[in-house]
Amino acid sequence: MNILLIGDIVGKPGRRAVGEMVPEIVKEKAIDFVIANGENAAGGRGLTEAVKEELINSGIDVLTMGNHVWDNKEIFSFIDDEYRVIRPANYPGDCPGQGYHIYTAGYNMRIAVINLSGRVFMTPLDCPFRTADELLNEIEGQADYVIVDFHAEATSEKVALGYYLDGRVTAVVGTHTHIQTSDEKLLPKGTAYITDLGMTGPCHSVLGMDADTVVTKFLNGRPIRFNVAKGTPQIEGVILDLDDDTCSVKTIERFSYYLK
Repeated sequence: MNILLIGDIVGKPGRRAVGEMVPEIVKEKAIDFVIANGENAAGGRGLTEAVKEELINSGIDVLTMGNHVWDNKEIFSFIDDEYRVIRPANYPGDCPGQGYHIYTAGYNMRIAVINLSGRVFMTPLDCPFRTADELLNEIEGQADYVIVDFHAEATSEKVALGYYLDGRVTAVVGTHTHIQTSDEKLLPKGTAYITDLGMTGPCHSVLGMDADTVVTKFLNGRPIRFNVAKGTPQIEGVILDLDDDTCSVKTIERFSYYLK
């Protein structure tokens, strides 16, 4: 089985990259399942139902979220009933939506996708480490593969969770920073890991936002509205090559493609 994981989708350029490139990657790499972070997909902040449907129709099977999950209030109208969108599981228990879901793909292989949010330099939430423990106990025996999207700022927190879950999950992939890291690896006990998948959005930008506007903010320190940048889109992420006989990872391959 091959699983495609895509870094944070930012606005219309990111959606264009998904629409044009995901079908090609799926065909070329024989992809069985596609996971993408969608918390910036609607205008750079949050997710709407129309954008969700656009991305799913482009070939994405599940959208994970992060700290911007509630930025677009429209999400409250569909997240409770939409199993293809999951929000960080370490939000308080009475929050709408779900923090994980188990999907079926390939030759009836069961894939659990868990979404967690970091706490370092971010809004305090429940402990992602202990939340992961609770969820793994809850789904024990129900999934062949377990993929964790850890939406976090601090590289140390991401690396630490990777080692904490090594041998207990299939993969731990970081999102949130919009900067792809080059540390993809198989950890000692077999878990695939990368600190950040990167960004799917406008390549000439500051984390997907218009560069001139962000520079102005740094220069004068005054409040200013950020808008999604225009221009050449990129798509970044990794591909996991999995062995269905042993439910283990054979390889993790990082990619970064630019549209013409």
